[in-house]
Amino acid sequence: MTKKELEEIKKLLEQEKAAVEEQLSTFAIKDESPEGDWDTKFPPLDNSAGGELLEDLAKRREEYENLLPVEYALEKKLNNINSALKKIEKGKYGLCEKCGKKIKKERLLAIPEARFCMKCQNSTNCE
Repeated sequence: MTKKELEEIKKLLEQEKAAVEEQLSTFAIKDESPEGDWDTKFPPLDNSAGGELLEDLAKRREEYENLLPVEYALEKKLNNINSALKKIEKGKYGLCEKCGKKIKKERLLAIPEARFCMKCQNSTNCE
């Protein structure tokens, strides 16, 4: 991979990182410990609910529970992006974490935060 291609991928990763953090910030708060952790905010009480407090609490709890897997998926993506950016800085970008072989450039262009080559991604036993 050329230096220019690597710079383009780094730029894509930084843009994707900003977009994922923006998405997370709409319903979660960044937690500094552990690093990369976000905590889903419990939805605010609907003051217009009037006397239907229990219904509103149930609705808020359901909304909160629905956001937890979204938070997890976005955190995982963000961690993969951060890992890819660190690999670029260390000169280790583009190597499969399982077998150590180069990940195809086409895969990295499609999924810049990819951690595995296609063979390892689709298999439990890569060699």
